[in-house]
Formats: sequence, structure tokens, C-alpha cells
Amino acid sequence: MRRGGVALAKALRAPAGAAFPQSALPAGTSSFLPAAAAAANTGSAEGARGISLQIVKQRMRSVGNIGKITKAMKMVAASRLRGTQEKMERSRGIVKPFPKLLGDSPASEFETTCVVPITSDKGLCGGINSSVVKYTKVVGAVTAELGSTMDLKIIGEKGRAQLVRGEENQLISTIIVDAFKTPPTFVQASMVAEKVLESGFEKAQIVFNQYKSAIAFKPTITTVLSPEALEKVGEEGLLIDTYEVEGPDRSEFLLDLYEFQTGCVMYNGMLENAASELGSRMQAMENSSKNAGEMLQKLTLTYNRTRQAAITTELIEIISGASALEG
Repeated sequence: MRRGGVALAKALRAPAGAAFPQSALPAGTSSFLPAAAAAANTGSAEGARGISLQIVKQRMRSVGNIGKITKAMKMVAASRLRGTQEKMERSRGIVKPFPKLLGDSPASEFETTCVVPITSDKGLCGGINSSVVKYTKVVGAVTAELGSTMDLKIIGEKGRAQLVRGEENQLISTIIVDAFKTPPTFVQASMVAEKVLESGFEKAQIVFNQYKSAIAFKPTITTVLSPEALEKVGEEGLLIDTYEVEGPDRSEFLLDLYEFQTGCVMYNGMLENAASELGSRMQAMENSSKNAGEMLQKLTLTYNRTRQAAITTELIEIISGASALEG
């Protein structure tokens, strides 16, 4: 009986698929015991290890694919940034003379104020849209305190998604989306400026991100005044009055200049915001690629450790079974 018990124990310790000699079984013992033990062993330990390795491998594959996508998005943003930056730097030369000629009066009080936040249509670009929305809400609060009527015209899908959820939803009159599917041009900016001019405002404030570098941007508010508002603010005279202007009279000239200034400021704001978006997306995708690489290293280490532990366990079982058979 003792010999039969030892043989039965050897049979139960035998690894899956291992050949078990019939001579090792005691007399009258059925030969199905090794197969049953092997089946039980396979269904519990090795099955669980196989599933865990498969899950880790799938996650490694998905993280690797995400890393490839973020690297490609960074390269695309970098290639688009160079052309946009060149256009943006040239547009700055157009808008710089306006504050000197017409003045800059962001704190002036008027009955109607039009606020134009410029945001992006796509995400994955850091916090550029959140900063524009935050400044827009501050401008709205200041405008309400001054008792002015506020008209909100939003450019970009991300700005619409954030502002419609707040108290500013009742002030939104126009939403312009898909303005950045192609690089901004002066024709596109002029079409947007026409929508803004239709409101007949006295003061317009365009909110956008001013491009500083590929990793830095600054939320900026540019103020544009109508000819009537310019006459009120510049009662003591404007700097432009020191120049001799040929052509139409003063009122018509200020109207033309006001429309041209609105188009130029809109063009510069769209380019500044587009460059800030691309630079912020480059930085965000670089951080995402770095995080994906670090996660892939950890998953690879976990996979190798799990696989090595499974192999070691199988070797121990094989050696234990062989030692038991020899004994």
C-alpha cells in the first residue's frame, strides 16, 4: 500500500503531457490518473498564466501603436508650424501701426461691445483653448459691470463646446467653425471680419493666444473701435490727424480704416492662435510619446518577468516529477 501511495503521488505531480510508465503504477490502478492530473494542472495554473501574458502583450501592442501615432502627429504639427510662423511674423507688421495711429483704449465704456474669442477646431493641443475661454469670461464679467451690451461671436469648435455650458450661452450670436481646416489666409479673415462688422458694435475685443515660442504662448486681447467711438475717445485729437490724407473726407476715411483694421487684426489673431496651437500640439505629442515609451518599457519588463516565472515554474515541475520517478 505504501508503494502504491507513493506511485499515485508521483502520478499527480507529473507535468502536463509527460509520459508516465505503466510499470510505476501499482497493481489494479487505472491508467487514467496521470491524464486527469495533467488536465487539472493545465486548466488551472498554466491557463491563468497564458491569459495574463496575452493581456499584457495586447496592451504592449496598443501602447506601441499610440506611440507611433503621437510621433506622427508631432511631425505633422512641426511641418505645418514653420509655414504658419512665417505668415504670422509678416502679419505682425500690418497690425503694429494701428495702436500708434488710432490709440488703444481697452477700458473705454460704450453701449455695445463685441467679444470674439479665437479657438481651435481640434483638441490635443494643451491648454490654449482653456486660456482663451477664461479670458473671454473675464472680459464678459467686466463688460457686464460697465453696463454694456455684450455680443459674443465664437471662432472654433472648442470654444463653442466650453462657452455654451456657461452663463455666456445667452450672449452667443454667431459660431464659426472649420476656420482652421486650411492655413488661415487674409480672404478667410476678411470673411470672418464681415460677420463681426455686421453686429454694428462700438467696441470689439478679439481674444487669442499670441505666439511666443514652440513651448510658450500668451493670451492677448486686441481692441478695435468704430469711427464714432474713435471720435469720442480722441476728442483731443488722434495721432493720425498729424498726417495729411488725400482722398475722402475724415468720416469716410475712418470708416475704411476701421474695416481694414478689423480684417488685419482678425488675420493676425487667427495666425497667432494657429501657430500657438501647432506649437502646443508639438509639445503635447512629445510628452505623450515619452509617456508611451516609458509605459511600454514597464509593460515589457512585466511581460518578461511573467514569462520567465512561468518557464521557471514549468522547469521546477518537470524536475520534481523526474526526481520523484527516479526515487
